[in-house]
Amino acid sequence: MMDNSLDLARFNMIQQQVRPWDVLDERVLEAMAEVPREAFVPDAYRGLAYADIEIPLGETSRMLAPKVVGHLLQALAVRPEERVLEIGAGSGYLSACLSRLGASVLSLELDPVLAERARARLAEQAIEQVEIRCGDGLAGAPDEAPFDAIALTGSLPTEAPLARLQAQLAIGGRLFCILGTAPAMEALLITRVAGDRFERVALFETEVPALLNAPEPETFEF
Repeated sequence: MMDNSLDLARFNMIQQQVRPWDVLDERVLEAMAEVPREAFVPDAYRGLAYADIEIPLGETSRMLAPKVVGHLLQALAVRPEERVLEIGAGSGYLSACLSRLGASVLSLELDPVLAERARARLAEQAIEQVEIRCGDGLAGAPDEAPFDAIALTGSLPTEAPLARLQAQLAIGGRLFCILGTAPAMEALLITRVAGDRFERVALFETEVPALLNAPEPETFEF
């Protein structure tokens, strides 16, 4: 594809996928228009970079669909100079979008291969203010908390990891997660309104793969 075709595909992604899904924040739409998604997908899927699908990054990880990325960014409402913790760097695409919004991003990726590839892609695009570390994202980064926003890029089958991550939010900080098991998963925005007070807003229903090390819900045998 020629560059002009990619520019048109990116424009169509925003106008036909993201905006119709009630993502209307112009800052978010501009950030997604500026980040070349094709630069973050595996070479085999470059032609599908702007399709309304989750793109495989390996055997277990996938890029979130563009409309889910847009909703995540809109919900977190990241402002310039805010500090964001990303759980699951994946391809580095979401990190790049957060950086375009002016955030300073610490991204934790359990898979060392994905972490290295994300670093390389971000470097190729000269995207700054992003640090990719290989590690257990569900432990968060308590020594560097508090964060203004936390984004989980895979689903959580159970709420068990949330308490640890919520505790790393600043007052007024926001956390985006997708909670539940297929086919009933719900995207949530959790805001820390006071020391031990958190408010939840249900955003939309979706279905995405779980984070690699996400605990499974307990099962009961009779």
